[in-house]
Amino acid sequence: MNRYYRISIFLFLIMPRSQRNDNFIDNAFTVIADILLKIIPTPQTAKKAFAYYRDGMAAQSEGEYAEALRNYYESLRLETDPFDRRYVLYNIGLIHTANGQQGRALEYYFAALDRNPTLPQALNNVAVLYYSRREQALEKGSPEVAQLLFSRAAEYWQEAIRIAPTNYIEAQNWLLTTGRKLNILIY
Repeated sequence: MNRYYRISIFLFLIMPRSQRNDNFIDNAFTVIADILLKIIPTPQTAKKAFAYYRDGMAAQSEGEYAEALRNYYESLRLETDPFDRRYVLYNIGLIHTANGQQGRALEYYFAALDRNPTLPQALNNVAVLYYSRREQALEKGSPEVAQLLFSRAAEYWQEAIRIAPTNYIEAQNWLLTTGRKLNILIY
């Protein structure tokens, strides 16, 4: 299990964003996190990296992408675990996607996949971006490029579906309607 997710339960500590939330659940969560931080040994750099990651997620969820990127880059600077870095890289890719920077987004999704090639949401997002680029190629009158991008999208969707067969139903339908094989096992 990813360390970020394991420690996310108890790492809601002294964060400006957390202090802005005044509801009972956030406050209770912060108290529990403070207690667990004292009990469970975690290196200080890992705590800091996660704090920046968490701030990045909070800023991203509020649409504050510049702030989110600053926090994610700082988290990347501190985080050494490749498994944990993949989530930071993936979220940076999401921001670039939201900002319409498809090339930059692909770079970060690929970096996340280099650290874990079985990250289905990154595979799906790569497929979506290839599909989008396919549409752009068709508009520009480049059917050969469009076909190549079409095939690349299919490859990434097939892999995402293989890893997470109950997800990406629209992609499954697209693969079937375009005559692509769906090689998945559903248990």
